[in-house]
Amino acid sequence: MASLQERIRQAQTAYGVPPEQVRFPHPSFGALLQEHLRLRPEKVFLIFYSEDNSRRQFTYREFAERVLRTVSLLRARGIRPGMRVATAAHNHPDTIVQYFAAWTMGASVVPLNMTEEDARLRYILENSEARLLFCREDYLGRLPSFCPEGVEVIPVFEEESRPGGFHALLRRHEPAAIPEGNFWEQEALIVYTSGTTGLPKGVVLVQRNLFADGYDIARWHGVGESTRMMCVLPVHHVNGTVVTHVTPFLVGASVVLNRKFQTEYFFPRIRAEGVHIVSVVPTLLAFLLEAQADPLGVREHGFRHLICGAGPLTCELAQRFEERYRIPIVHGYGLSETTCYSCFLPGEQSWEEHRHWMQDFGFPSIGIALPCNEMSIHDAEGNELPEGERGEIVIRGWNVMKGYFANPQANEEAFAHGWFRSGDEGFYRTDAQGRRYFFITGRLKELIIRGGVNISPLEIDEVLARAPGVRAGIAVGFEHELYGEEVGALVIPEEGASAEDILRFCASQLPFHKTPKVVLFTDSLPVTTTGKYQRSRVKHLFEPWRRTQFRKEHFSAEHPDRTQ
Repeated sequence: MASLQERIRQAQTAYGVPPEQVRFPHPSFGALLQEHLRLRPEKVFLIFYSEDNSRRQFTYREFAERVLRTVSLLRARGIRPGMRVATAAHNHPDTIVQYFAAWTMGASVVPLNMTEEDARLRYILENSEARLLFCREDYLGRLPSFCPEGVEVIPVFEEESRPGGFHALLRRHEPAAIPEGNFWEQEALIVYTSGTTGLPKGVVLVQRNLFADGYDIARWHGVGESTRMMCVLPVHHVNGTVVTHVTPFLVGASVVLNRKFQTEYFFPRIRAEGVHIVSVVPTLLAFLLEAQADPLGVREHGFRHLICGAGPLTCELAQRFEERYRIPIVHGYGLSETTCYSCFLPGEQSWEEHRHWMQDFGFPSIGIALPCNEMSIHDAEGNELPEGERGEIVIRGWNVMKGYFANPQANEEAFAHGWFRSGDEGFYRTDAQGRRYFFITGRLKELIIRGGVNISPLEIDEVLARAPGVRAGIAVGFEHELYGEEVGALVIPEEGASAEDILRFCASQLPFHKTPKVVLFTDSLPVTTTGKYQRSRVKHLFEPWRRTQFRKEHFSAEHPDRTQ
């Protein structure tokens, strides 16, 4: 067997071209910054809307000045290329400035998700060996609980005139000269996975990864200098960082950054700012539908489409949204380990063809592989599977990570066969042109294994979405003494909903072994900040039914032990 490093290099090779042979228009983010200053200094790069709806904007020149002053500040604090700078932050121009400053000087960013518990944050700071932490005022009170000794902290105050903080320090420093040289192999991000069990793994991305994925995203979606994108997703995640900041920066476009997603401002802001593309997760589509948000004719005023991924999109939700708003959803898929996106549906399809790939296969297609990577479906031994057969989605290309930081065991598992193993189950279908359209059916580790039979929870989610009285719902595999695991459902009900009606509907749509045996009502579903369901967090709710024997002949009858 090839060595681990050889297998990782194979996984970073696309169509026979190894990563070191890939070329981009610019050798570094600093060189790009220099070009923007030469060609478009007064063009608006970044527009920011705070939570109270106040608006600020920064031209490329103003943004560059802040970035280069931050470079000077970091150098004065002893930060050198290859070192790591962490951010305890949220969506704000300061955060974007800090990211680009680190990349301009060849340092790496460790974004902290401040919705995580303090013990997890402390582990990330210790594991990543971060030397410095930019901490926004909102989180300073938590510092003693999550910040290890030896990490220098620079507070970032909301009031820029306040002494002792990030902005006051910037005023003491002149803009740095832009470093020369090729930075493609410099580490850029260490993003920690948001798994629900065990310690998080640090995904190491180099600048080449960001360039490869960002340029392909731009080409796929027609993002150019005249394009305006909008960010409503958290920038501590690769979606908010790569899709709506790195991508427009690469091509000289503009960004509308929101402190957070707010249904009441979503379409008005698109209309007011002339936004063309927004990246969302499925949860936000559901929020807009529930709020009955008025689209304000944005399609007639230049809005093109929504990019959607990073969470489970059902056929039912996609159909309801597209029928209601007539806004195309360009569905895609990727992971932090592949920088961000690895595939998308084509954007130029007719409504009929688009509907075919979104609705006719039980799962909405995640599309075709981007040019920077290859995709396939493998079995557990690394053998390619034929069309239609379910297996593991695997990826190799120039956007594949350098590896998990200081975690050789995780790297051995992820790169076992010279491809990156996603851990997601899926299949593909081929169109008339011979292109492979991929589909995701669920996380392999989330598969419900009932009596030795693998069941995809996403397949059951699709049925629950259509069930009477269900606002939203997820399938959950819970521990069961007879079958190992059994199928339950956690549901946010509509007023007057009946758990028995939901069970009967599922039984009419699914074979008995896939049908939920227990329905529990809840006020909210467990999700990450990017909208991914955390099914393992609610398995314990079904503990009272672990010894219950669910018989098919009893299933259609009233059964008080099956609902709550």
